[in-house]
Amino acid sequence: MPAEAFHEWLRLEGRIVIVGASLAGLRAAETLRAEGFAGSLTMIGDEPYEPYDRPPLSKAVLLGKASPDHTELPRRRDIDATWRLGVAAAGLDMAARRVRLTDGEEVPYDRLLIATGVHARPWPKEEEAQLDGVFVLRTRDDAVRLHRRMKGPPRRVLVIGAGFTGSEIASACRDQGIAVTVAERADAPLVGALGGVIGAVAAELHRENGVDLRTGIMVTGLEGDATGRVRVAHLSDGSSVETDVVVVSLGASRNTGWLAGSGLGAGPRGIACDAGCRAFDFRGIVTDDIYVAGDVARSPHPLFGYQFLSLEHWGNAVAQAEVAAHNMISAGADRRPHMWVPAFWSSQFGVNIKSVGVPSMGEEVMITQGSLTERRFVGVYGYQGRVIAAVSFDNTRWLEFYQRLIETGAPFPVEFPTVDRRPEGRKPVPADFPDPSLPTHGPTVTLSGYSPTDRQLVFTPARH
Repeated sequence: MPAEAFHEWLRLEGRIVIVGASLAGLRAAETLRAEGFAGSLTMIGDEPYEPYDRPPLSKAVLLGKASPDHTELPRRRDIDATWRLGVAAAGLDMAARRVRLTDGEEVPYDRLLIATGVHARPWPKEEEAQLDGVFVLRTRDDAVRLHRRMKGPPRRVLVIGAGFTGSEIASACRDQGIAVTVAERADAPLVGALGGVIGAVAAELHRENGVDLRTGIMVTGLEGDATGRVRVAHLSDGSSVETDVVVVSLGASRNTGWLAGSGLGAGPRGIACDAGCRAFDFRGIVTDDIYVAGDVARSPHPLFGYQFLSLEHWGNAVAQAEVAAHNMISAGADRRPHMWVPAFWSSQFGVNIKSVGVPSMGEEVMITQGSLTERRFVGVYGYQGRVIAAVSFDNTRWLEFYQRLIETGAPFPVEFPTVDRRPEGRKPVPADFPDPSLPTHGPTVTLSGYSPTDRQLVFTPARH
């Protein structure tokens, strides 16, 4: 077969394997079929369920408004795939183009999409993490177990970490009249994602809704009774909290462990890829048969200084999966970059919080609409003299406008006649993000190098 004919056959036929049977994996598979791929398609997922929606797990499911067993993602089309569910990927042989599974089987591919997402960080003390009543919330099984225990109801829930998920869990507890304590090592909730100025508003929301919020503090240990059920949490200030349910909400880790030794550019921050979603190997050389999408991907974004961004966003997973799938079966000239502007939303304590851009890059924040005291406002973030992000509390109508400012590199501070001119003033103030060298529980965007001014990037093989 002539080379040109072979490449055309490979483009629309051949074998594509998708590791990760969740949102990004499903939307990629649907896009492949929609754009004409007629070859073999294999979906590999470590959970025994077909793709389901995760955001409701910390919202509607905990409130009892939805069953964790009925959160399946809607299907856009039939994907005619071979499903390998309940079995995880255990290794990758890039030279032989094979994915090794935990059951010992090897699945060959011509092109591979990795969409393995993230997993919740467990409580670091393994013996304490095994106590009855200690939970994380990431998977459907996690939600089933926690939902069952919440119907008890518990006497008091302790949430460790006040990022978005932790705050949503605390909100669900209060909506059901359950006593809840939240322990956060930073000075306020959401500071890793939105900074201290907005975090102070989030703290007021917690306390006004009856949350026992403890900030600037860490949980040093969990203690169980003779039956192995959690009973007490010890805090760094010497105090303790009696609790029978602990939800550990310390953020997420990328699912890249199975790629150790593969030669791919993968690590704790995710899998590095180019703007077209092609993965890099550990030397920084782009591959042409391995693609990445969703939470596990790290890709450069021209709107944000070509920083490699890891985005834990529903919308990003969909957009990146569609770009990756398109590029997998397209000739070079027809490929397109993934340049989705990050967007995120959360609902807690009756307030709708939405953001666009990358707030965690912001040096300053300026309240342009509404009022912090009324908790109905828009805050705009500036970085090196340009608009980098915006966040709204119960005031979403302006976000599309600010997204256009982000996309066009508009100057900061914002100066428009539409900006509210209230007596409290509209001047930029420091956004008050914590020291980036310290761990925080809640950014939905992780900046993980590089930028054109950073000359310290070194690709090295993983050590084992």
